[in-house]
Amino acid sequence: MKCPYCAFTQDKVIDSRESKDANSIRRRRECERCNKRFTTYERLDEIPYMVVKKDGRRENFDRQKVLSGLLHSCQKRKVSVSQMQEIVDAVEAFVVDSPERERTTASVGELIMARLKDIDTVAYIRFASVYRDFKDVREFKQELEDLLGGKDPKSKRSALR
Repeated sequence: MKCPYCAFTQDKVIDSRESKDANSIRRRRECERCNKRFTTYERLDEIPYMVVKKDGRRENFDRQKVLSGLLHSCQKRKVSVSQMQEIVDAVEAFVVDSPERERTTASVGELIMARLKDIDTVAYIRFASVYRDFKDVREFKQELEDLLGGKDPKSKRSALR
């Protein structure tokens, strides 16, 4: 395991615990060079869960990619890391619960936006602007108006296309 602070490869495990759902093991580690602590999670590697992209390509589901998108959307906002982690956990559970072991990126994106909308509307708009790939200011304005008017942005958006 490489230290996220100094990239040293030797560490010691300080604490190990099973997660609440017993699907992973949480390990608290300490780097032997810089003495900083970090957490790792070990999960059983099974048949991968997939996401189906808009163009039909299939990719392995990547928790880190979801978290990265959330971190960008929530930058300089009052959204806690634990709230973002809950969203990532919900998305992973959504993908894992699929009988076909795959979900569309559209359904994953809608789930993320629904959760963000309840937590922070600015983070929601940031995520939606990248996810929905607004073509012009009119689409962006319509999304804001729907949000401010309390309407469901999906229903209005489909009428625009």
